Amino acid sequence: MTTSEALAPLRERNFRLYFSSRVVNLLGSLMAPVALAFAVLEISDSPTALGVVLAAHSIPMVAFLLAGGVLADRFGRTLVIQSSNVVAGLTQLAIAALVVSGTAEIWHLVVLTAVNGVAAAAALPALASVLPQLVPREQLQQANVLVSMVRSGLSVLGPTVSSLIVVGVGPGWALAVDGLAYLGAAALLAPIRLPRPVRAAGGSVVRDLREGWGYFRSTTWLWVVVLAFSVICAVHQGGFFTLGPVLAKDTAIGERGWGLILSAEALGLLVTGLVLLRLRLERPLFWGMLGTVLYAAPLVALGLTDSVLLVVLAAFVAGAGIEVFGLGWQLAMQENVPDDMLSRAFSFDALGSFAAIPLGQLVAGPLALAFGLQPVMLVAGLSLAAVALLTLLSPSVRDLQRADAAVGVPAPAPAT
Repeated sequence: MTTSEALAPLRERNFRLYFSSRVVNLLGSLMAPVALAFAVLEISDSPTALGVVLAAHSIPMVAFLLAGGVLADRFGRTLVIQSSNVVAGLTQLAIAALVVSGTAEIWHLVVLTAVNGVAAAAALPALASVLPQLVPREQLQQANVLVSMVRSGLSVLGPTVSSLIVVGVGPGWALAVDGLAYLGAAALLAPIRLPRPVRAAGGSVVRDLREGWGYFRSTTWLWVVVLAFSVICAVHQGGFFTLGPVLAKDTAIGERGWGLILSAEALGLLVTGLVLLRLRLERPLFWGMLGTVLYAAPLVALGLTDSVLLVVLAAFVAGAGIEVFGLGWQLAMQENVPDDMLSRAFSFDALGSFAAIPLGQLVAGPLALAFGLQPVMLVAGLSLAAVALLTLLSPSVRDLQRADAAVGVPAPAPAT
């Protein structure tokens, strides 16, 4: 694939606007996890408190995901993304003001992150399904990789810069940047014009959900991978993002070391994205699930050592693996699911994948107190790898091909 072909999506006006919006949004939001984690730990030095705040975001996000898919398929994906960005921006600015002023309490963060979770529920299916409307089908791999690369590139610096801000002036300022970025991203989406979704006469939300569920349960590769990720996401969120900052704070890793670990994972994503920008990915789910096995590497490393260097190397490997899965999954969905069903399919995907995350976040702290931080993280990593490998027992997962290879012709370009 030539450089011109790799960058072809940027010649599409709608994609350029969307791409710019994602750059601004990601510039702020990639600093938020580090900032929020250490904001909570400033108020209460407890892994359980951090788990409660994180669960306050993920529980409403999971609860409203299906509604988000219906909204995107009914009212338009860019409109839903815009509205969600505005709500998320205002809640992050409110959290930042409380943290900077020194008046924040755990219940404040719980309430505001819950509202942010509702906004995320509306945005996620729309973000996942909008690209087929912005570029021709033959450019989907390049478009997905370009979005992923900017996320990865900003992730290399975002967590490290955030950790420096946390150490230097406090976590509230990093959260304020995130809030402003959400609002800027919403403004950049305003000029995009897409055909309005065609709504069936007499259709209802319940009918839309029933249709989406019928498609989901009848598509074997879809529900098998989603079932696997219900376990993988719970284990990873509970082990890495809940216990990881606690382990970092209590060992030689520290806040700066934790930022380096997150940046190393992002660097793995970025380097792999550069490769995938030129190399066509066939059998997207086969290679994707093998890549997911590598996602366990940082958990295993943290379970065995507190060496920053070793964990950084493991995080780089994990980033490479999850980039392969991310692209494979996006292509599998965008090329094989009908467009009028795509947001709902992504919402069922997200619901299944995220449903157990609150459980993982809530039990991680008590398990660590009972058995120790490192043993729990080691078991989590080994379990994650085993679940990823088990999905390849399904022929529908390991044998799924690229849709254009099967059909032989590309889809027509979207309206601009």
